[in-house]
Amino acid sequence: MTDLDDLDRDLIRALVRDATQSASALGRRMGLSQPATWRRIRRLEEAGIIKGRRLRLDAEKLGFGVTVFLGVKLATKGRVSLEDFERAVVAIPEVQTVEHVLGLYDYRLRVVARDLPDFERVLRRRIMTLPGAGEVEANVLLSEERRPGPI
Repeated sequence: MTDLDDLDRDLIRALVRDATQSASALGRRMGLSQPATWRRIRRLEEAGIIKGRRLRLDAEKLGFGVTVFLGVKLATKGRVSLEDFERAVVAIPEVQTVEHVLGLYDYRLRVVARDLPDFERVLRRRIMTLPGAGEVEANVLLSEERRPGPI
């Protein structure tokens, strides 16, 4: 674990809120120079605390009005490797995230679709035909609120 001081934590919180802020603007708000702010950001990146800055898209505005979380239980554990399933599922463009989890299901997928008939097509033609795919449970996302976390 890397030792973080209060300025590091404030910097992380500010970047979580808006990762597009310049080092100059962040430094002004925190009472640091632009070079000092940039050095802190680089140190946090090199330590692996900041793993990148991601672009968040509004799926609905891009025509994907339905988000579904799928729990997938592999039907043939041992005969189909986890790597085969993962390699096949990440190739499906509608699958946004693939999480290998412990519990009732082996994987949790976040899937976007234009509408429910489009989701049914993705489910039947792409997901249910994956190597080893067995039992599937679908949960349709009704609303979402993002929270920055405990930092």
